[in-house]
Order: sequence, then C-alpha cells, then structure tokens
Amino acid sequence: MIPFSVLDLSPITAGASAAQAFANTLDLAQHAEKWGYHRYWLAEHHNMTGIASAATSVVIGHVAGGTRTIRVGSGGVMLPNHAPLVIAEQFGTLASLYPGRIDLGLGRAPGTDQTTARALRRELQGSADSFPDDVVELQRYFADPVPGQRVRAVPGAGLHVPLWLLGSSLFSAQLAAALGLPFAFASHFAPDHMLTALRLYRAQFRPSAALEKPYAMVGVNLFAADTNEAARRLFTSLQQQFVNLRRGTPGQLQPPVDRVEAAEMELNSVAQSLACSVVGDAETVRDGLLSVIEQTGADELMLTALIYDHTARLRSYEIAAQVREAIVGGK
Repeated sequence: MIPFSVLDLSPITAGASAAQAFANTLDLAQHAEKWGYHRYWLAEHHNMTGIASAATSVVIGHVAGGTRTIRVGSGGVMLPNHAPLVIAEQFGTLASLYPGRIDLGLGRAPGTDQTTARALRRELQGSADSFPDDVVELQRYFADPVPGQRVRAVPGAGLHVPLWLLGSSLFSAQLAAALGLPFAFASHFAPDHMLTALRLYRAQFRPSAALEKPYAMVGVNLFAADTNEAARRLFTSLQQQFVNLRRGTPGQLQPPVDRVEAAEMELNSVAQSLACSVVGDAETVRDGLLSVIEQTGADELMLTALIYDHTARLRSYEIAAQVREAIVGGK
C-alpha cells in the first residue's frame, strides 16, 4: 500500500489567532507521526488572513523540532517569490538541524495577488519564465561544491536536499520529467489536468541522479468522520472558503453550516475545483481513496483537511490512517 502524507496550511479559524494555528499544526504533526503518515508538508501563501504558514521554512522548523521521525517539508515554497540562494540557505539550515527529514517542494505560482507580490520585492514580469533556471540553480547549491565556485549556500552545499516540483499544469509535469524529479499534482484544488499531467510526466521522465524512475504524488481533500452526514457537514467549511475566494473576499476558515449560501454557478465552480475530495465515513473514505489510487496510479497520496474544529480534523486523519492499515491488512 502506498504512503499517506499530510498537507497543512496552518488554517486560522474564525475568531482564532496564528498562534493557535501553529499550536494545532504541531499537535496534528505529532499525531500524524504516531499514526504512520510518511511526510508533513506546509504551504506558502501571503496576505491570506486564514492561512498562517507564510514564513514556510520557519513553520517547518517548528514542526520538525516537535517531531522525531516524520519527514517535514514544503508543499510548497513559491520560488518566484525568492532568490534561489536564500531558499538554499534556509533549507540547508533545516537539513543540517534535522538531517534526513527535510523535503523542498517548489511551486511556480506566486501564491498571492500581484500587489502582494510587489510587496515581496519580486518582479512578476518574467519570474515564472525563469522558474526552470531557478530550479537548476537550487540544485547546484545543494550539490557538492566544485573548485572555483564563487557562490555557495552555507549551509546547503553538499547536502543534496530532495527537491520536488509541484503544480496543477502540464508545464510543471514536463519540467519534473525533464529534470528527473518527483512530481506532486495539486489535484486537491485544480483537478482538471491531473490525468494528462501524470501521463506526460511518466512518459517523458528522464532518470537522474536524484531519481531513477517517476514518482508521482496526488493531492486529495480528506473529510472523514464517524458518519457520512457528519463528514459532509465538515466539508462545508472548505466549500465556503472557495466561494469566498471566487468572490475576492478570502478570510478565516468558517465553521460548518447546514447549507452553503451561494449561487448555483458558484457552487458548480467550487464542486469542479474540489472534485478530488473524499468525504464520508471510514467505508466511504476507503472506497474513495482506493478509487483515486486506481485512477491515477499514484505512488503517494497527500491528504489535506481544512476542517474548522481541531478535534474533528484529528479524527479525520485518524480514520484515514486506520483505513490504510485495514487495506494493508487485507480487511
């Protein structure tokens, strides 16, 4: 059975603080480690009042320092926002502090709006176009230094921090294939090109020093509860979040509701974006996750659960872990 992993946005729930979000993140990571999850990733977003993980490398250090064995990394760092050398130094530091446990997942989008991107002191013009060169530059910083190399990542040089490419497009799939890197598809919010991207990635993959054969991860929204009805209600928090995003009014994660108030066109658009979601009790989750694995041939599932109540969020991941153990045991 393939590994299950966790993607966490460190959600700030309505009326709560970033401090509470970070406490919840560490608590979830410690439980995920106990339940056998393979890795725990955090994502970079900026100017989002409902997401606390903007300083992604700092939060990764918080999680890695509070756990012992689970891999911790970014899902991902938005490379257009940063100089590659700075990221190499940050993740070289993390890899030195927590050897053998750090992943660096890289995204091509800015993870924010144009005004905020300018506030980050990054030029949007051409930044996405330079993404392949920036990835290669990062690889050089993590490689063994060579004589005459004038710029080194200290720490970072010679640490060979594992790189992943993340994306929701064919571009990222093809670049991951060309560079021989593992690929994670963001099907949890943009599933439209998932199967095409995975086919391209596998067909065009070139073995590299980092990876001998393709390795694909697929993102899945997870809303598991003791009953289907309870799980569907938990799911309404994410649906509200996406409705608000489309209205240009993102905010803190809202509590679940009996009915999401939105126009039919809005609800249809949200349903399309969240099509790669598994919502239900243990049996429903089992069938849903097995269906995703069968359709995609994924080597790993990255489960993300934007659930308002922290206890319910823990329970969702616990159910998924129990489902995986049951599948492995042939139950």
